[in-house]
Amino acid sequence: MKKAQAKRLENQVYSNRVARSEFDKNWRTVVSRSGYIIYIATANHAKVTVLLNNGSSKLLIFNTGGCVLVGSGGVSHYSKPHIAKDI
Repeated sequence: MKKAQAKRLENQVYSNRVARSEFDKNWRTVVSRSGYIIYIATANHAKVTVLLNNGSSKLLIFNTGGCVLVGSGGVSHYSKPHIAKDI
């Protein structure tokens, strides 16, 4: 039997538990003056797979214009709204 995936619509959130993120091809990258790396979704259903420090993973899905800001120390900010699925 397949494991049920929790899926929810989230507003703007942040996390300091991100160990690694993998972005699909639907993103462009910009570096801000403050040092954040900004990923901007260029298509609907742009996906990011996030591995957290506790070993769990999440799939985040954004529409066009959605943003992910990544700073030092694993701090990430996610724009609203986006879909989050436990994987």
